[in-house]
Amino acid sequence: MNALAATAVGIIGFFGGLGSTTHGLLEHGGASDDRHAATSTVSVSISCISSAVAAREQTLGTAISTFNQSVNTAYSTRATALANAYAATSTSAIRASVKTSWASFSAGVKLARKTWNTAQKGAWSTFQTAVKACGGNASAISDASNASLDAGLGQ
Repeated sequence: MNALAATAVGIIGFFGGLGSTTHGLLEHGGASDDRHAATSTVSVSISCISSAVAAREQTLGTAISTFNQSVNTAYSTRATALANAYAATSTSAIRASVKTSWASFSAGVKLARKTWNTAQKGAWSTFQTAVKACGGNASAISDASNASLDAGLGQ
């Protein structure tokens, strides 16, 4: 029984359920240990959280690939448009073409950012909803607090 209690205490301590010490539980065997551990145990499905993380990461990976492809396309299109602009013979035609090239580039990058931000927010929102279904206080052991790191990528 003490080995079982020690194992439970280790697991609970790992997830922060009992605070910084387990000294009292390990020294005072018996019913009080089981009662204390039982009130601190939270049923959380780690495999559920793992699945939610995997789905989120798959969505984010696809979204960032799409973002990168869109930005690369915007740069490539701008390069071609600027090359064509500077092939013109008049200063006014060059200026107009350059202005159009940069406006198109700006619009393309802006759309890529908007698409990324929408996908990123959607992936994290779906993840947070999925984690709630994982039981107990699953969000306390998930990595949801890191969502802001993704948010800054499309800026």
